Amino acid sequence: MTRTSPPLETSSFDDDGRPKRTGTVLTTSSHIITAVIGTGVLSLAWATAQLGWIAGPSTLLLFSIITYYTSTLLATAYRTGDPNTGKRNYTYPNAVRSILGGVQVKFCGLIQYIELFGATIGYTIASGISMRAIKKTHCFHDSGGKTACDDTSSTPYMLIFGAIQLFLSQIPDFDQISWLSIVAAIMSFTYSIIGLSLGIAKVAETGVIRGNLTGIRIGTVTEMQKMWRCFQALGNIAFAYSYALILIEIQDTIKSPPSEAKTMQKASLISVSATTVFYMLCGCFGYAAFGDLAPGNLITGVGKIGFHNPYWLIDIANVAIVVHLVGAYQVYSQPLFAFMEKIAANRFPSITKEYKVPIPGLRPYNLNLFRLIWRTIFVMITTIISIAMPFFNDIIGILGAIGFWPLTVYFPIEMFIVQMKIPKWSTRWVCLRILSGCCLIISLVAVVGSVVGVVQDYKTFKPFKG
Repeated sequence: MTRTSPPLETSSFDDDGRPKRTGTVLTTSSHIITAVIGTGVLSLAWATAQLGWIAGPSTLLLFSIITYYTSTLLATAYRTGDPNTGKRNYTYPNAVRSILGGVQVKFCGLIQYIELFGATIGYTIASGISMRAIKKTHCFHDSGGKTACDDTSSTPYMLIFGAIQLFLSQIPDFDQISWLSIVAAIMSFTYSIIGLSLGIAKVAETGVIRGNLTGIRIGTVTEMQKMWRCFQALGNIAFAYSYALILIEIQDTIKSPPSEAKTMQKASLISVSATTVFYMLCGCFGYAAFGDLAPGNLITGVGKIGFHNPYWLIDIANVAIVVHLVGAYQVYSQPLFAFMEKIAANRFPSITKEYKVPIPGLRPYNLNLFRLIWRTIFVMITTIISIAMPFFNDIIGILGAIGFWPLTVYFPIEMFIVQMKIPKWSTRWVCLRILSGCCLIISLVAVVGSVVGVVQDYKTFKPFKG
């Protein structure tokens, strides 16, 4: 008689044999909000200032609607086939491979890793600027406002940040830095709320709502600068809403029934709505407080326009930014580390050998020479690039523009069309294609605007000295 394995305990395991997932609408909404609200919020006042009181809030609302709609489409890609019993896709690339396949998988992977690499550069830049801002704030306060304190370079602080990452990057696995992610999430809310408070306090102090309907005035900038800045603002707003890259991973924490897609769609509505309200407040109050002078980074830039007090609150915000970015750098770099090390292990198994290094009072550290060398080189490269082009707004504009169309719009629409077997040239098919085409145009002009911003910044910037 043939013996069969006992069935999995339904109360402990899901249909794929993994421990039962417990995520709900509430926990999923929390994950999304934590993932979305980050350094992108700091540029929203500047983005609103470029677009004005009509186009600024309207663009924020438009991006939120597009993000919510395409996230509901992407949620259906978690399972291939039946939404309740189909094969689970645990990551975004898994979903693309399972539903679209072919060259689409390579395209998705390329964009994903460009975004991850670019984010580590953006975070290094932002951390250096925040550490520099702390020193400038104390210099101004100690001198009683008599010293400009503008001669400080952010380069030494980026080197400090890079040195910290050299150490943290030797943590072998992503699952060993969960504590760092929790701390980073708390910090992101801290500085975001402080940034909003600064805008509200400035409006309350002056009793004046600055800005105008069409944004920054011609004369303050040229007509060409106005156009490029508006394009760049689109990229900044797109970056602030980017969470499609990890949507599938978040969805993999949801319990069923009901289907994971239904829960994710409800959670997306709640979280995107809450995020949009918060973004509207940050962008609009920042613009109302500082008008055409709204800084590219709401926390580090307020000192440049004469807003230095309460200096301790600005310091807290800048410290929160640095702590957040220390963790965020690892969250974004660890998948890149794992990708390269997996390739190395498959092709050259001998170079991934580990050696146990005894540490008094602690368990032995598993030293891997390839990991040590490769990750050190990676951190050095990102630090050098950051020092060479420390332009916060331009970098996040480029990142937002590059990732918005393919990850937030194109792949969700393409996978939805295949999954739902939508007939070619049907009304729904045509509308989805039009949406994708319009978002591609938005992404392209945002990339151009951000690249032009980098070129213009280089006209007055001396690499490795500013």
